[in-house]
Parts: sequence; structure tokens; C-alpha cells
Amino acid sequence: MGTMKIRIKKDDKVKILVGKDKGKIGKVLKVVKKTDRVLVENMNVVKVHQRPTQANPQGGIVDKTMPIQISNLMVMCNACVKPTRIGMKLLENGKRVRICKKCNQQIDS
Repeated sequence: MGTMKIRIKKDDKVKILVGKDKGKIGKVLKVVKKTDRVLVENMNVVKVHQRPTQANPQGGIVDKTMPIQISNLMVMCNACVKPTRIGMKLLENGKRVRICKKCNQQIDS
């Protein structure tokens, strides 16, 4: 774990490839590099039983967004509006940028 190059960043649009939310598109909220997982907005929502606390004295069953394995996602390209693999390109000023493998356009985060 943690040996994969993570090219997905916060605020990217991603398409889910497998699971109960297959085919849906969402925005990345958080990237957990240690476990190679990503938190996607309103995807992979589960019911969690929560015991009463001072913040929530009622307790009960709460909906919680759980992280998704990074290999189950593909980044959506803004230009061609398709899920794509990500390539890297070196600009003249020495800066590295992410590009879409389908249309060679720069992917903005």
C-alpha cells in the first residue's frame, strides 16, 4: 500500500467504475495517500450506528460517506468530457502538469 502514484487530486471530477455507485460522477473531497483511498462527495454512503455523545445526545443511525479505492475511479477530462487516464507533461518553465491521455489537453483541478 502507498506505493502507487496518486494522480487524483482534491476537487477533481471522477467517475466510479465499480460498486453500487458505478457510472456516477462526483467531486473528490479528500485523498488518503496512506491507504490509497479517496472520499467522493455523496458516493459510497453507508448507515452508521452512533452512540449518544454530548454533541449528539440522541445518537441513532447516521449516513456517512466512506472512502473508495483509488483503482476504482477514473478522472473526468474537462475538454473531451470522458473518463481518462492521466499523463504527465513537462512545460518549458520546468513545471509538470497533468494531461488527458485521450485529447492531450491539460487537466485543471
